[in-house]
Amino acid sequence: MDSITRRGATAESSKTGGAAGLPWAHLRLPPFPQVALRALELVNDENASMRHLSDVICADPALSCEVLIIANSALLAQRHHVTSIVQASVLLGTNTLKGVCLTVAVRAYLNGALRYPSLRAVWRHSLASALIAEQLAGGAGLDKGIAYTGGVMHEIGRLGLAVLRPKEYAALLEQHRGSRNTLLESEQEIFGFNSCHAGEHLVVEWNLPVHFLDLLHAQDHVRHSGDPWQMHDVVRMGCHLAEAAGFTLFPGCEVVPYAELLESIPVRERSLLNTDVTRLAFDIGSRIKAIESF
Repeated sequence: MDSITRRGATAESSKTGGAAGLPWAHLRLPPFPQVALRALELVNDENASMRHLSDVICADPALSCEVLIIANSALLAQRHHVTSIVQASVLLGTNTLKGVCLTVAVRAYLNGALRYPSLRAVWRHSLASALIAEQLAGGAGLDKGIAYTGGVMHEIGRLGLAVLRPKEYAALLEQHRGSRNTLLESEQEIFGFNSCHAGEHLVVEWNLPVHFLDLLHAQDHVRHSGDPWQMHDVVRMGCHLAEAAGFTLFPGCEVVPYAELLESIPVRERSLLNTDVTRLAFDIGSRIKAIESF
């Protein structure tokens, strides 16, 4: 579905209370930084070749610098030092490189909101979910780059609320106790809409690939025993495992025990994870610090 079709569908949904009908216009969301806009252009191009990605990134010095820093960081755990964008393209692959560009975009968009510890925790949760989903995807025979991107994107609505009213949303996260669903209810009371609605709006507003809409609702999918794992299953489990490892959305968030989650994962996917949650938390935390250090 192209951007025009998506915008039309969203406009139609506004008649029935869809994402486009939400009162975002008068709230004046901050504009995207130039480097983030360039990164989003790359993610939006579903047919972009590796060469095309390299050429576009190289044309933007700021984006090139950020991509190389991430490619050489512990975040992606590369065995080789990456010295050029062309080399990054070859080592990472097209979809992973798009995930790196999206990471650059979202981090640039958050900007000042990251000074609030509770909002930074949402960002760290997204990165942790992405890294774990990437591991699970390898065992499920799914694209690891898309899984990583899905992990980054699955809380994009909450990151949007963080940019919109950082102080107010930070206070809500610090004070809230309960499940994700009860947090949605509190968001609705404060903003007039919740983070799921906000995420849908942002995916359309930024002209992101339509499959991101499905990943935003990964938590709603129910997998039946014996069914093959799909991308939304991987993203959902990455989210839950990240929370069990200590990367929660908010301090009072209800968390499923790590051992219980492991039991629900097929043997092949489970074999790719550290059975010791403390070791997993240390590994993920170290990789996230690499991106927070620049």
